[in-house]
Amino acid sequence: MRIVVMCKSVPDTMDVRFDPQTKTMVRAGVATTINPFDLFAIEAALRLREQHGGTVTAMTMGPSAAQRELQDAIAMGCDDAVLLSSPAYAGSDTWATAYALACAVRYMGEVDLIVCGRQAQDGDTGQVGPGIARQLGWPQVTYVSRVCELDLMARRIVVERLLEDGRQTLAAQLPAVMTVLKDANLPRTATLRGMRRAHRAVVPTWGPEITGADPRLVGLDGSPTRVVRVFSPTARQGQVQWITAATPQKVAEGLLAALTAEQLV
Repeated sequence: MRIVVMCKSVPDTMDVRFDPQTKTMVRAGVATTINPFDLFAIEAALRLREQHGGTVTAMTMGPSAAQRELQDAIAMGCDDAVLLSSPAYAGSDTWATAYALACAVRYMGEVDLIVCGRQAQDGDTGQVGPGIARQLGWPQVTYVSRVCELDLMARRIVVERLLEDGRQTLAAQLPAVMTVLKDANLPRTATLRGMRRAHRAVVPTWGPEITGADPRLVGLDGSPTRVVRVFSPTARQGQVQWITAATPQKVAEGLLAALTAEQLV
């Protein structure tokens, strides 16, 4: 069984900056980490490999520095990794990113399952996983909280997914794309042996000239989404009212009176 797990490199900082011209996130010189949601995807992929055999390949699209996150994925247990990196990819929105990743999966050959995290910590859209499925024409199962069954002979996966008002059990034919919730598992930590293997690993870099992606459909020019304005919300000014009294009961009465006066209760 061949599994590809998508793991994005995201800023590991609260100091997020945007380029005023391109209105895209500035990533140069910013500390990065694996998207926290993708850790659960990695764990899900590794557990499936342990149960059914095969290989797990970590994949991301980003600058050359994103190799660090791929090495972290190898340290966790992934067999190998691939980095999609090229100036042509710079500024890609979720549509262009999904297209580029789908082209890379096609280039790899036979893949049985793609596993993604629910969403990325920086963009917070949750669109890339479903976008990859759409580009490849594969079934997709999203918001997965548990893999119930995987039958390689029947080429079928059965999962439980979380809904707003309950849970749903779905079956999909392989190959398929699956997005995983953080409730699905507890990600493992890297072992010393894994870190040594990751340090020795050679991560290949693929550009559109290798994967066959159309350069006109990636990058800022190939992205149909346009950011009109980037801004920080204005901080609201408020007042703090201290309620003091001799006893907790009197404090509670004062709080109730204040909330009633503001028509909040």
